[in-house]
Amino acid sequence: MALPISFTDFKSYSLRLGVLALPILITQFCQAALGVVDAIMAGQVSALDLAAVAVGSGIWLPLFLLATGILIATTPLIGEAIGKNKHDQVPHITQQSLWTAGVIGIIGFIIVNLMPNVLGIMGVPDNIRPIASQYLHGVSFGFPAMAVYAVLRSYCEALGRPEPVTVISIIGLLADIPLNYIFIHGLYGMPEMGGAGCGVATAIVLWINVLLLAAYTTFTKRQQFASTRFFYSFTKPNREQITKLLKLGIPIGVSIFFEASLFSLGALVISPLGELATASHQVALAVTSQLFMIPISVAMALTIMVSNRFGQKNLVALHNVQTTGLIWTILIAIVCMLGIWLFRPQLAAAFTDNPEVRAQAMHLLIFALAYQLFDGWQVNIAGILRGMQDTTVPMWVTLFCYWIVALPLGIYLVRFTDTGAQGFWMALITGLFLSSILLTLRLRYQQKRLRAMWA
Repeated sequence: MALPISFTDFKSYSLRLGVLALPILITQFCQAALGVVDAIMAGQVSALDLAAVAVGSGIWLPLFLLATGILIATTPLIGEAIGKNKHDQVPHITQQSLWTAGVIGIIGFIIVNLMPNVLGIMGVPDNIRPIASQYLHGVSFGFPAMAVYAVLRSYCEALGRPEPVTVISIIGLLADIPLNYIFIHGLYGMPEMGGAGCGVATAIVLWINVLLLAAYTTFTKRQQFASTRFFYSFTKPNREQITKLLKLGIPIGVSIFFEASLFSLGALVISPLGELATASHQVALAVTSQLFMIPISVAMALTIMVSNRFGQKNLVALHNVQTTGLIWTILIAIVCMLGIWLFRPQLAAAFTDNPEVRAQAMHLLIFALAYQLFDGWQVNIAGILRGMQDTTVPMWVTLFCYWIVALPLGIYLVRFTDTGAQGFWMALITGLFLSSILLTLRLRYQQKRLRAMWA
């Protein structure tokens, strides 16, 4: 698949990959943990509240990831500029991304507020709808903050300084727990909202995060930031740069949306089976989502490293980065599979005290074993392709694998056969396996193309 790599080069690239990926991993864990905290605290109220939060998350999270995916195109654009040693372009790229983020944030706020109107059409049971609607209304106020934060995060990580984002993410996670408790139980004069209070708490956390990161990038004296200040001489919206961002970013966002919506819509597909099936699916999904943060963090680090070598037009270094990343992808997948198998009872028990939900979740986690390798492989191949600014074909691959193959298959198995919730997980495995094959073929094509261009 790639050029051979010496052990010395493998160690060197692994060290750089680890330095980038570790803080990104902590950041990803913290962001994903917001949903886990919501699930745990809502589940302590009732299975109904947990099911409602699961449905609400299944709607707003794909939109969140769609917007974030568009805006993280800032990372390979800045990475390419740095690879070309054109650091003076970094402020302009960041400013244009921030203009785009403002518009996307407002659009996202409006769309999330409209989503409760379609819960009935989606087949969500009547007893779940009111709580899910209230949850969506609360979380919508965090959408503009999330969009701006995505750009500031991309700016920091592309400069090779992901640490401030990590620290702020930890602060946000720590703040989420008491905020959830306040709005769930109605403390300090706040209304008692039950599981729906998690939406308000999440919105507040998103604003805390963006304000802290904006303050840091404004006042820090670190060299990387001091030489690329983006708030001085803020330029007007530039059509050419914004078009370049959207041309690269929309396929990234749509690709992430297709994959995330496949997972998140599982709660909606399974909801007619009842509260217990929906809650058990959410527990299993929460566990695997946390584990997924490991390969996706490696993928994000690979995007940064690949974009630098892409800007340098260094084919040997580019292939060495790819090889190093994919070796670690396989090793990580094996460890995750062992972890799920050995600790399934403890993982399920961490989310619910309901013995029926716990038993069903443990059963679904067996299916999660099957796709760890496929999921990790495809997300890292996608990260490599993003660093090479190849995003359109991967978008069509994800559309085909997830929405044309996996989602209809999941709906059919859940609602028209007796497989129950596990039918949807069987469909997930199918889509991820197919995506792994097609994205690998695309990477091989791009390697040959670049070899011919740069020869």
